[in-house]
Amino acid sequence: MQKYSVNQHLIETVLAWVNSGEIAIPEIQRPFVWDSSKVRDLMDSLYQGYPIGYVIAWRNPNVRLKDGSLSEGKKILIDGQQRVTALTAAILGQYVINKTYQRIKIKIAFNPISEKFEVQNPAILKDKTWLHDIAEAINGKTDLFEIADEYFELNPDADKKHVRNSFSNLINIPKKQIGLIELSHDLDIETVTEIFIRINSKGVVLSQADFAMSKIASNTDYNGNELRKAIDYFCHLAIAPEFYKHIVDNDKEFAKTDYFQKMQWLKTENEDLYDPDYNDLIRVAFTSQFNRGRLSDLVSLLSGRNFETRTYEDTIAEQSFATLRIGVNNFINETNFKRFLMIIKSAGFISPKLIRSQNAINFAYIVYLKLKELGVNSVSIESFVRRWLVYSILTGRYSGSPESSFDFDIKQISQKPFDEYLKEKEEGELSDAFWNASLPQSLDTSVASSPYFHVFLASQVKANDRGFLSKDVLVGDLISLRGDIHHLFPKDYLKRNGLDRSKYNQIANYVYMQSEINIKVGNKPPKDYFEVITKQMIEQNQQVSGLATEQQLLDNLKMNCVPIEIMQMTIEDYNEFLNLRRKQMALKIKDYYFGL
Repeated sequence: MQKYSVNQHLIETVLAWVNSGEIAIPEIQRPFVWDSSKVRDLMDSLYQGYPIGYVIAWRNPNVRLKDGSLSEGKKILIDGQQRVTALTAAILGQYVINKTYQRIKIKIAFNPISEKFEVQNPAILKDKTWLHDIAEAINGKTDLFEIADEYFELNPDADKKHVRNSFSNLINIPKKQIGLIELSHDLDIETVTEIFIRINSKGVVLSQADFAMSKIASNTDYNGNELRKAIDYFCHLAIAPEFYKHIVDNDKEFAKTDYFQKMQWLKTENEDLYDPDYNDLIRVAFTSQFNRGRLSDLVSLLSGRNFETRTYEDTIAEQSFATLRIGVNNFINETNFKRFLMIIKSAGFISPKLIRSQNAINFAYIVYLKLKELGVNSVSIESFVRRWLVYSILTGRYSGSPESSFDFDIKQISQKPFDEYLKEKEEGELSDAFWNASLPQSLDTSVASSPYFHVFLASQVKANDRGFLSKDVLVGDLISLRGDIHHLFPKDYLKRNGLDRSKYNQIANYVYMQSEINIKVGNKPPKDYFEVITKQMIEQNQQVSGLATEQQLLDNLKMNCVPIEIMQMTIEDYNEFLNLRRKQMALKIKDYYFGL
């Protein structure tokens, strides 16, 4: 069965569809990211008669309204937005929203003598041989004869026949054709995504979140565009609080909304532990409120899909938008967001560099919101959220097929007590074999960004462990203040003995250590530098370390999971050291996990 139609349309027809809303270009689905020179080049290509490619639209399903009538779906532009927006800017003179969310005009100038296009600039404005803004001529607001007569007054020596011919070609740009690939309205979102991936020559994957955002933004009946702005603006403010003033100055309508009131707290917020993008926000809001994990279901529900009858009903679309608004409001709520971050930090994850899985933290927030909605007491919520986050990181639960796991987990959480479900997962995946064999094996890696190493560091932060050989400086301080990771068996020492990067950079050879201590450790084998340390402790002259007694030294080794045997070790013992330390690190992570 043909899944799409391909037709050529006049540019003026496509632009008319945009103006009437027949084709929906969400205002901030993606900001206009082309620079002005690309708009100029597009105009030049059209003028020269060169093809400018295809745009792709997907017609929304027809929806059954409350009165029983059918509402024909709009076309949503899913590829080609930059080109179509460039056309509306240059030909119609419309404003565009740029990368910094500013509302600007892009004016393209035309020289009918040389038949060249250029971005309007101060020099061109002073040059009478240029038509300063082609939109004035093309969109018909100014009579072309008047433009030509005025041009000849300013340029009496110009070749009138040539200039008139140039102007004629210019105003005929909207009569040029552009290809439109229209995907069938009855295709599901997975199929649409697959088609997009296959036919997009640049290989840019349009995510299901992009479809969801397009669907939200193009709905005018239930204030979808306002909801879309709330999602986008929150994510922007979370990264750049100074953007608050821009919204106040440039989007006065949105500044009056309840959404904006609920996100005002971000204007003074500089926490960067969790900076969600629109994909994260919509996924958390949807999953926590709809008890589903697949964003394709969200698009279907916002379209009004009745999963039982396989028809589309306006009442379902209305309810779905109302439910999604609740989810978004819950996500951006200051109390919820800050309380969630407090819980994450209380598990030792005090820096964004300790959290490599955005999906893991997204689902942890879903757990928080869901358990709060279910009325679970706050102390239990804190423990459950901490444990689920660490469990999901250690097992890589959301690294493979996150949507499937999201969908499965939220349905389980909605149907049974959370403690029962968590216990099931722990018994199945965190057995003694995991802690004693699987986890030590996973720690056998030279990848410093290993999630297992990050959990180990979080366990040290939570325990208030001090840095290696430090008397007072905490591991948490070293992480927060961008301290450095150093080698227990010095890197230069191992390199001199013929070990390559994959061997000397083992994470079991890493500790957070003050730089001044690392300098004094130098490139000596552990046996040698520990002799210096113990000798100085005996002489009560602590120049290498602030540790004053043997017990302080042993305590420090224990909290850093450094086997005591290291004090007698040289290159021959390196592999034994790594095995011993991995086992100790795994046991520390185990104690940490069950203490959460």
